[in-house]
Amino acid sequence: MRIRPHLAPCIIAASMALIAIADLPYGYYTLMRLVVCATAIFVIVIAAKSRQMWAVRLYAIIGLLFNPLIPIHLTKGIWQPIDFLAAAALVVAAFTIKRREAGAGGKA
Repeated sequence: MRIRPHLAPCIIAASMALIAIADLPYGYYTLMRLVVCATAIFVIVIAAKSRQMWAVRLYAIIGLLFNPLIPIHLTKGIWQPIDFLAAAALVVAAFTIKRREAGAGGKA
């Protein structure tokens, strides 16, 4: 059986990235960066265990772009399409990347 432990975090992070398209206080963007980066790292771990290397590469780029420690400063006009594309990628991850459940007769 395949499970998706990253489903809820991906949906939450994607929602936050879409909301970030609006004009909000800077604190929201800091929180959104943290959530999106942490979710990307979580997806990387699951994708690596599932041997889906395309996902590892894609979400590593998203994680680096949204990292809260060394933020990348771009204009709002540049961030809006990036936020939208990141949200779309997180929704794709939520429904396409799967992890085998341990003890389901196969390798985890």
